[in-house]
Amino acid sequence: MQVTISARHGQLTDGIQQQLKERAEKLLHFFNRLTMIEVTVDLHKERDGKLKVEILATAEHEHEFVGRDQDADVLHAFNMAASHVKQQITHYKEKIQDHRRDPSHGDNTGKKPQGA
Repeated sequence: MQVTISARHGQLTDGIQQQLKERAEKLLHFFNRLTMIEVTVDLHKERDGKLKVEILATAEHEHEFVGRDQDADVLHAFNMAASHVKQQITHYKEKIQDHRRDPSHGDNTGKKPQGA
């Protein structure tokens, strides 16, 4: 899996980049089919003094999970954006698992499911 950390309108220190990379790699615990994670930090502060962080996690079969958030602290903004990505991954996994367990998909007899 490839992790890319980039910054707009400035530079991130090596320490911050390393922390962001380590935290991004933890997304694999939620979904091990991720192939690439791109983290973009926009260092241009808005009027309220907040920085923007965007996480783009790409999985097999061209699924993308996107999380965006902003905060005065880069790591806090990253954590909030990562929680959005985790929520999307969880929803996607539940959707896949529910689809596989749906009894109407494996029924080839032509009968309608009960209650339909």
